[in-house]
Amino acid sequence: MIEPADATSTWMLADEAATAALGARLAAALDGGLVIYLHGPLGAGKTSFARALLTTLGVGERVKSPTYSLIEGYAAGGRPAWHLDLYRIADPGELEWLGLDALADPDAVVLVEWPERGSGALPAADLAVTLDYAGAGRQASLRALGGRGASLLDRIAK
Repeated sequence: MIEPADATSTWMLADEAATAALGARLAAALDGGLVIYLHGPLGAGKTSFARALLTTLGVGERVKSPTYSLIEGYAAGGRPAWHLDLYRIADPGELEWLGLDALADPDAVVLVEWPERGSGALPAADLAVTLDYAGAGRQASLRALGGRGASLLDRIAK
């Protein structure tokens, strides 16, 4: 069960299923492309959130963690989707060889774990999602960083 701590941006997540439900809720409210930066410590649920969002968008294959590949691309309900995990990146210059031009597609859904490690090489985020430990569960804070992010937060609040 997802329980909003406030109507705008903070959600208390009892378990991994609640984290996945929040990812699915965002996916169901998407009406176009969006760049989401995922923040939080190891094990806080960033990959679980991304997996649920992408699966809800219609990715028909197994959504893999890009921890070692750095980037995984998918077709998600007729639109491109990209999932990046930059945990192993020491310098944003290391991303040059990945060919990140496709991330600039305004119709694409882009999910970036550890975005601070790719600073300057990534498209600007529309939404920042911070997942953290909260007692036995987790807490998710969603912050709009642009108009598309603000519209999405309005839609999920209803």
